[in-house]
Amino acid sequence: MNYLKYGVSILFLSLSITTKAQEKKFRIHTIAFYNLENLFDTINNPIKLDEFSPIMKLNANKSEAYKKKVYNMARVISDIGYDTTNNTPVLIGVSEIENRTVLEDLVNTPSLVNKDYGIIHYDSPDVRGIDVALLYQKKLFTPTSTSSHELKIYNDKTKERIYTRNQLLVSGNLENDPIHIIVNHWPSRRGGEARSRSKRIAAAKLNKYLTDSLQTKNPYAKIFIMGDLNDNPTNASVKTVLNAEKNRTKVGLKGIYNPYENYFKNGLGTTAYRDSWSLFDQILITKPLLDKDFSSFRFYKAGIFNKQYLIHKKGTYKGYPYRSWSDGGFSNGFSDHFPVYLYVIKEISSIP
Repeated sequence: MNYLKYGVSILFLSLSITTKAQEKKFRIHTIAFYNLENLFDTINNPIKLDEFSPIMKLNANKSEAYKKKVYNMARVISDIGYDTTNNTPVLIGVSEIENRTVLEDLVNTPSLVNKDYGIIHYDSPDVRGIDVALLYQKKLFTPTSTSSHELKIYNDKTKERIYTRNQLLVSGNLENDPIHIIVNHWPSRRGGEARSRSKRIAAAKLNKYLTDSLQTKNPYAKIFIMGDLNDNPTNASVKTVLNAEKNRTKVGLKGIYNPYENYFKNGLGTTAYRDSWSLFDQILITKPLLDKDFSSFRFYKAGIFNKQYLIHKKGTYKGYPYRSWSDGGFSNGFSDHFPVYLYVIKEISSIP
């Protein structure tokens, strides 16, 4: 399957669109999400089950594997959208990270340190210590409020609480434009899709509650919903609970647009299992980001970041995402998920 033919190419930081009367110039930024596949440190946390993480299972060379894993993650992040914007993502949500320390190591790598990324992170109650976070370029985005929201779900049989990832809500200004970002990592399909479905329905309901709360205050709120949803764009959590629409012309004022549904229906995905592709990683947006008035930032295009170096070239997993951990060791790969991204643009000038 050739993913690369679906890429987006814009050659300049300022996108140019020519009309009959004038040439318009646009400012462009990348907003992205990436599941970092078990970015854990080498220190055992006695109150979490992090000893079951892949790096803790290594018999030797944990430190070297950790350094290389961080380097590899930074390489990918520094590459997302760079060909188009000449910049790394202005905002990138991440999942499967253990703590703030690994994020500090990540943003201080040589490929990212000059971007001066800020970190927004809260510890989640997830039993393994897996969290979500948002990285942002301080010179371009200013947070005004942040909050972490617990997802309360229970075991169907024992009725015991299942402790999973929180949902991260960040509000702030992208340059001078108010926006909101919700970063997600919904419950997995462990035990099967049908048996675990109710947990992701619950996650979607929490997401909808957060979205509705923002829209109650401002119906024109620009909201980005991003994450590893562990569901495809066509599953009930996304289609029914969030009521995400694949056709942008049908999105109502408080509606949600999912640019990834058409990608999925065309056979594309971000993660693979038993020769079947899933598109679990998505970025959804609200109606105001679709408006045609480009005096503030609006949605331009979305994509899956799947350069050749992120793909297995041979063996059992040929064509799959080049994962970091396999066969009980570190493979020197990247992640078992491809990142996703979208571009936002804003008119900055018109030349007659």
